[in-house]
Amino acid sequence: MSSVEGKEVLLIVGGGIAAYKSAIIARELLRAGAKVETILTDAAQKFVGAVTFAGLTGRAARTELWDASFSGELHVELASRADLIVVAPATADLMARAANGLANDLATATLLCAKGPVLFAPAMHARMWSHGATQANVRALIERGATMAGPVEGPLASGEVGMGRMHEPEAIAREAIEILSKNSSDLDLVGVRILVTAGPTHEAIDPVRFVGNRSSGKMGLAIADAAVERGATVCVVHGPISAKAKHEQRIERVGVRSALEMREAVEARRESVDVIVMAAAVADYRPATVASEKIKKGQQELVIQLVKNPDILAGLGAWRGDKRAPVLVGFAVETGDLVGYARSKLERKGCDMVVANLAEHGFEGDENTVTIVTKQRADALERQPKRRVAEAILDRVRALLRE
Repeated sequence: MSSVEGKEVLLIVGGGIAAYKSAIIARELLRAGAKVETILTDAAQKFVGAVTFAGLTGRAARTELWDASFSGELHVELASRADLIVVAPATADLMARAANGLANDLATATLLCAKGPVLFAPAMHARMWSHGATQANVRALIERGATMAGPVEGPLASGEVGMGRMHEPEAIAREAIEILSKNSSDLDLVGVRILVTAGPTHEAIDPVRFVGNRSSGKMGLAIADAAVERGATVCVVHGPISAKAKHEQRIERVGVRSALEMREAVEARRESVDVIVMAAAVADYRPATVASEKIKKGQQELVIQLVKNPDILAGLGAWRGDKRAPVLVGFAVETGDLVGYARSKLERKGCDMVVANLAEHGFEGDENTVTIVTKQRADALERQPKRRVAEAILDRVRALLRE
């Protein structure tokens, strides 16, 4: 028996040229064993007909908030029985109305009554997608627990190529099935707000050169992905990295370059989160002065004076003081005496937990060997993918939250 057998999916079809692909989403969900019901907006009906979805699903496609054939509150009933709502295509207008809590048609009124997860599949012109208003609406929806599937880069209806094409319907259906397959016990971080730092910082020497380190950001992004899948709302403050998260559209990403910028970004958000995981490899020192122009190669030696960067983790520990919130997790990259240094860091910086690893094990690769140190114990984990390490870290975070 399929893990989604009998689950109820409400498919809201928005008014975009990609609306015809929504029929494929319905078909794939039905094949997986789900039951599918549909709402078509007025604009959607300009592209596809309600009879298409009625024929596919065996259930009447709903189009009107004021439906005389239904005796109760249709939007409340549709939302109440949906285990998942999928909005595809999710146009800029539809997401804007949903983000601002409007309820002026059946689609938005139903979204406002949603009791379970909501998956949006954005589809629009690239300039509409990148517009600040759309991005603000996307952030608002994600902060309230919505998931974004796409968009992707590709050919648009205008004939141009850009970011805004709706994700392929099979991929959207797979994402929906993954959400439906989760047991409630898997979603043990629902409602928890987590801030993760990731990657290196680059401390400028001149406009071209910098002092940095080999951190790839993969460990921090693995923690972010794992937290999202367990129901958390996640923000990642990261230095210069090229790595991408699996759930990129479900994570708020804040890019910075220097340690000072990272401190500012973290401190601006620390009051609004339940957990802070400091996985970034923040530079301990920065050049005392930054040349305004590129330093030319000429002299035999170049001496760069370094000054100490602020200790972001220690600052968070001092700010938190005797409070138990937010849960504070530090990382320690060492070259020896792993547990000893981790315990010292735990005490000096006021953390609840320190994740320690040797430099040779953690940087750049997809696996890690860590020891998780708390006041009570030190657990050495075997070498494993960073995603599994992330799950182990979050298991301990969950225990700390319960305490």
